[in-house]
Amino acid sequence: MYKKILVAVDLSDDSQRVIDTAKMMADDIGKLQLVHVVEPVAAAYSMDIYAVNISELQQEAINFAEKRLQELGANIGIGSDSVHTLLGAPAPEIRNLANEIGADAIVIGSHGHSGWKILLGSTAIKVLHGATCDVMTVHVGDEAKD
Repeated sequence: MYKKILVAVDLSDDSQRVIDTAKMMADDIGKLQLVHVVEPVAAAYSMDIYAVNISELQQEAINFAEKRLQELGANIGIGSDSVHTLLGAPAPEIRNLANEIGADAIVIGSHGHSGWKILLGSTAIKVLHGATCDVMTVHVGDEAKD
């Protein structure tokens, strides 16, 4: 059904559940591409910029994410050419990559928050708005575990 599936992961323990769901959607592992978006450190944390070398901290975050994402890909047979570590705001970066690679589906985890968290929006909701392909959310978190 799908020719190319972009699997967006946050590198948490829930990432494997998202990947497993995407694998079930694909009849060939070669159709999967993984992505993780590292948010700019200055945007992710409020801190005194004089106390920390932001560039060094940002590079460490990118290096960690690249290594972890490569490991996740290698564990299921996805080559490094199908693994993407990006820097920026997650939702637009995921949508842009999906368009760039011609993905016809995006698979992403969602905690299914209620109340005020819905009003603020989650990454999954933000990816959905503006996506030009199917978006499948995988319920993750403590209540999703068997």
